Amino acid sequence: MILAAKFALGMASTIVFAGVYSFREGVIKVDVDEHRDGGSHVHLWVPAAAVPMVMHLVPKQHLRKASEQASEFMPLVEVVTSELRRYPDTTFVDVEDGKDHVRVSTVGTKLQIDVVNEEENVHVAVPLTTVRDVAHQLAADAPGI
Repeated sequence: MILAAKFALGMASTIVFAGVYSFREGVIKVDVDEHRDGGSHVHLWVPAAAVPMVMHLVPKQHLRKASEQASEFMPLVEVVTSELRRYPDTTFVDVEDGKDHVRVSTVGTKLQIDVVNEEENVHVAVPLTTVRDVAHQLAADAPGI
C-alpha cells in the first residue's frame, strides 16, 4: 500500500513539474471565430515553450529554406523583440475602416494581434520571448549569419 502511494506521489509530482516547465514561458493563444453559417470556431492554446522544441523536429532542409528566406530580417526581429519588452501595453497599429478593426499591440510581455470584422474575429497572442527564440533559432540555421 505504501509502495503504491509513493508511486502515485512520484507520478503526480512528475506531471506537475512537466506542466510547470511547459507553461513557464506562457501560452500562445489563437482564437478564430467565423460569423457565417457553419463557420469555424477555433480556440487553440499552446505552451510557448513547445514551439522552439518542435522546431527541432522540422526537417533540416525545410528549416534551412525558411532561414534563407528570412535571414535578412532576423537581426531586426531579435532587436525589436528585445526592445518591445521595455514597452508593455503599447499599441503600435490601430486601424478602423468601417466595420473592420485591426490592432497590433503589446500586452504585458505578449505581442497581440486582433482583427475584427463582419466575417470573422481573429485574436493571436504570442509571448515576445517565443518570437525572439524562434528568430534566434532561424538565424542560427541560416547560412552566412
